[in-house]
Amino acid sequence: MKTCILLLFLASQTLVSLGQENENKTPYLTKSLANDAISSVIVSTSAGGISVSGQTGEQPRVEVYIKGNNGRELSKQEIQRRLDEDYDLNISVNGHELKAVVKTKHNIDNWRESMSISFKIYVPQQVSTDLRTSGGGIRLDNLKGNENFTTSGGGLQIDKLSGMIHGRTSGGGIEVTNSSENIDLVTSGGGISAKNCNGNIKLSTSGGGLRLENLKGTINAHTSGGGVEANNIEGELITSTSGGGMELREMNCSLDASTSAGSLYAQMKKVGKYLKLDANSGNIDIELPAKQGLDLNLRGDRVNQHQFNGFNGEWDKTHVRGTVNGGGAPVSADASSGSINVKFN
Repeated sequence: MKTCILLLFLASQTLVSLGQENENKTPYLTKSLANDAISSVIVSTSAGGISVSGQTGEQPRVEVYIKGNNGRELSKQEIQRRLDEDYDLNISVNGHELKAVVKTKHNIDNWRESMSISFKIYVPQQVSTDLRTSGGGIRLDNLKGNENFTTSGGGLQIDKLSGMIHGRTSGGGIEVTNSSENIDLVTSGGGISAKNCNGNIKLSTSGGGLRLENLKGTINAHTSGGGVEANNIEGELITSTSGGGMELREMNCSLDASTSAGSLYAQMKKVGKYLKLDANSGNIDIELPAKQGLDLNLRGDRVNQHQFNGFNGEWDKTHVRGTVNGGGAPVSADASSGSINVKFN
């Protein structure tokens, strides 16, 4: 699990830098939206970050931050020269739709002449977004609506969103907190941390670990590049990894968990409709509620027997099949190259 923690730590550093990138900086350009009732935001930039906030108390506005693509600060005169020669920067409001679009006029042969153009946007909470960048992170908070956002060059940071949430990145980690309804987030370049969320949640990464905490609903969370840590899950959790072990605590849900690259630990407060555990190259440790009716089907190189009351069935060294407390929710576990340890609490 140390690998999972490290990957999630590295992902969090990406997200911290995203949040601090434009702190205490003076925007190159500010456009007021005080007279516009914005209901949708469309942003496109090829080398900069995007932030959209519905935080109360902020004046509706667009802030534009520009710097050299190598991180070097530029004078306003130099920025204007490069904009005139190489870029089209358009910020417009049509009806209730805000558009902030950056395009290059031609191929910029000298990378030193290219710039990073980022947007920080403050709008009412009831706003839908369509955000795209290939060169920076995306941050959204305090919004209610349909949110679509994509980057291939940075992390995603989401807080206090509700509605249809659809985000993609191939170049950074993902952090989602305090959000609800339909959440669909994918990265191929970092870990994913999800905390205090509920609804229909889909999380996928091929480049890092998963950390899940205080989630409720139908949760699908998969990784091929790290371990899985989960704590206090309600509803249904389907999770898998081919890149690490699993540590699942305080589970009060239906659970389907599988790993092909490590051991699996599952602590069940209550088994929902089912419990299914699979570890191809490690041990399985299970803690089950002592008073719940269960149907057991456990198979491994060795199944270690612990003394408990209420079991009826067959228990040998490699296979257990029987009922606990008269039977109930099905519990299956398969450790093809390891042992299974069962405790009842």
